[in-house]
Formats: sequence, C-alpha cells, structure tokens
Amino acid sequence: MADIRNNFVGIKSPNPFWLASAPPTDKAYNVERAFKAGWGGVVWKTLGEEGPPVVNVNGPRYGAIWGADRRLLGFNNIELITDRDLQKNLQEIKQVKQNWPDRAVVVSIMVPCEEDAWKAILPLVEETEADGIELNFGCPHGMSERGMGAAVGQVPEYVEMVVRWCKQYSRMPVITKLTPNVTDVRRPARAAKNGGTDAVSLINTINSITGVDLDNFAPMPTIDGKGTHGGYCGPAAKPIALHMVADIARDPETYGLPISGIGGITTWRDAAEFMALGAGNVQVCTAAMVYGFKIVEEMISGLQNWMDEKGHATLEDFTGRATRNVTDWQFLNLNYITKAHIDQDKCISCGRCHIACEDTSHQAITKEKDGKRHFEVMDDECVGCNLCVNVCPVEDCITMIELEPGMLDERTKKVVEPSYANWTTHPNNPMRKSVEPAE
Repeated sequence: MADIRNNFVGIKSPNPFWLASAPPTDKAYNVERAFKAGWGGVVWKTLGEEGPPVVNVNGPRYGAIWGADRRLLGFNNIELITDRDLQKNLQEIKQVKQNWPDRAVVVSIMVPCEEDAWKAILPLVEETEADGIELNFGCPHGMSERGMGAAVGQVPEYVEMVVRWCKQYSRMPVITKLTPNVTDVRRPARAAKNGGTDAVSLINTINSITGVDLDNFAPMPTIDGKGTHGGYCGPAAKPIALHMVADIARDPETYGLPISGIGGITTWRDAAEFMALGAGNVQVCTAAMVYGFKIVEEMISGLQNWMDEKGHATLEDFTGRATRNVTDWQFLNLNYITKAHIDQDKCISCGRCHIACEDTSHQAITKEKDGKRHFEVMDDECVGCNLCVNVCPVEDCITMIELEPGMLDERTKKVVEPSYANWTTHPNNPMRKSVEPAE
C-alpha cells in the first residue's frame, strides 16, 4: 500500500491531513479525539498574548451557503481567535504533544505587530515542545480591526518584519499563513520568504457576507439586528485556493517554498489536487465541522487507493506534478481544436444543453430532428467551449472530442495544424513576436 507518511519542513506526521487552526482545534478534548480518528496533525486554534482573554460574540457565528440538496457549500465565520486562557492552552498543548509524539502539533499565533509582543509569546509556545508555529496573518474580521491578522498579511513589509522576529526569537519552524484578501498573493509570499519563513500556508478565509435577512434587513449571521463581514471558507473557496497555491508554486521568486494547502478540502481528491499543484500537505476545517472527525478515514483510504492505482509509492511521486502544466493564457495552444459530442444512448432529452448554447453561447445544438425532440451538436457552429458539458445532468453524456491534425474544422473551414501556436505569435496580436521559418 502507498506510503502517505508526511515530512513537512521537518515536521513529521503519519499522513498529510492536518486540522486547520479553527474551532475543531480549540482544546485538548477536540484534538485528542481528532488524533484517535486518524488525523496526522493539527494547527492549534490561534493563541493571543497574555492578559484578558479575547471576547467572542455570544450569538450566531456562522453564515452559510447551501446547494439545492442543502449540501453545505460555504461557511461565513465571525468567530475570533481562542477565548480560552493562554496558560490553559499552553498546558494542554504540552500534554497533547507528550501523549501523541508521532502527530504534528503546530501552534497558531496572533499578537500585536510589535517586536516585544512576539518576543514574549514565542518562548512560552516553545516550552510546550510543539513542532512549529503558524503566524496568523489571514484572519479578515475582528482581529484585523485591531491591527492584526489580515491587517498584517496585506502589507508585505509587515509580513517580512514579523517573520524575521519569529526566526530570531524561536527555534521552531515558522509557517506563515497568508490572507487571500489581496490583489496578488505572491507579494506577501515573497516577503515571508525574504524574512526567512520555513513555509507558507494558504488560503485563510475570504472577506464575505453570505446573505441578508430580508425580514430585518441585516447581514447574516445577525447579532441583535446587526451583521458584519466574516471569513468565507468551505468547498466554494477551493478554486480560489488552488489558484493561489499554484501562483506561489510557479513564481520564480517563491519556487521551492514549502506550501501547506488550505481551502475547501473535503475529499481525498481535493487533497491530491492541492498537492499536485505544489502543496506539501493540506489543512482541513469546514469538512470536519460538517461531517465530523472520522471523515479523515475516507481521505486516508481514498488517497492510498488512488496512489496504488496510479503507481505512486510516496506522496513525493505526485507532489507538484501539475505545477508545470499551469501556464499563462497567452501560451495556450491555439491549434488545439475540440468539438462537443452528445451520446444519444445516454441523452435524456432534457434540453439543458440546447437552452444554454442557444441563449447564451453559440447556437450550435439542434433541438429537433424529423419532427421529434432531438439534440445534436452542429460542428460548423461549435467553438468547443464545453458549456454544454457543464450544464448536462448526465455524466459523460456530452464529451469533448479533439480534432486530429489534418482534419477539417467545419466552423473555420481550416485544416487543423500539427504545430503549436499561441497568442504571442498570432497575426492578430499587435505585439506578436516574429517567428523564424523552420529550416
């Protein structure tokens, strides 16, 4: 069976599945149960500086987006960092690490952006013998209003400065957690690397309001008639997270920087996709909150079965394999031509493909043949956009067929070329590069 043991910046765990810093990792009780269920590691819910504990709201903390079957697609969270006493947290972290020496225990930290504050808390965390620290530069609500969390993560100079303090005053590996609430996530990632971080983790939650109560006209969740923006997470955040992970993995300035992938990971496949794009492991929160800790059993078995099927002996065999295939639009092959094809044996004649194509796309699907309801692709109109594939309710009923070199594209009346061509050399591009004729 595939070996899924994980070594992330020297932090070892029996598998790559960690619980992210969030309510599921708020106390020893939760973490012990998570480890019994099989999780490879946890990032303890974010600790603040010594003093009066953080005050959380005493009402609803979550908004939600559901699919048609009420499957949860996204959470909006307005909870802050831990509201438990710092010393109590530290005691529990130390005990949990002693009880579970083979599991990864990383401690998330958020204190004011002042050197003395970081200098004070780092030795306290180090005494717990935790495996590493994660710098919470991502929290977009509440704490950011106090100059912490995303307020730091959005300023690359602050990111680099705090990372340098942590590397100076601690022996522990430093993982810098990045906010997605920026124009270009590569900038804070580069700053973290310049500061000496051992790794980055991303994404943290996205600024959001998930809905409005139309009876009292307040954002949800609603606290005494008022609402606020929160942090969005869950399956709906996955595409954004994958994009940002890939951006960092392929950026020349951060290439090779270890990445812990976070954002909507619900299944083993989600985890494999993050790792294929360059993540060294993954962190999970929403899935555990919705389905419970035992969901990790399916993640572990699913990942191992897929690896066995594909011949991947270790995680390293496929980590980063997809990164090389992420490119800019201008380099996509313009001589790659596809057409949609409808399998008439599978078609249920619902007409969704026709409606989508007729009303919003390229009018390339018929709806009638010999006076009967019939849906078929017209190759002389089809641009290969695959909208029909995505709206069809029957899996594999509509597929995209590649036209081989030498075949005629009936839409353009041109023969498909075997050569590669992209926008940088296209004659319609006013900035095109000249291409020397092949000898």
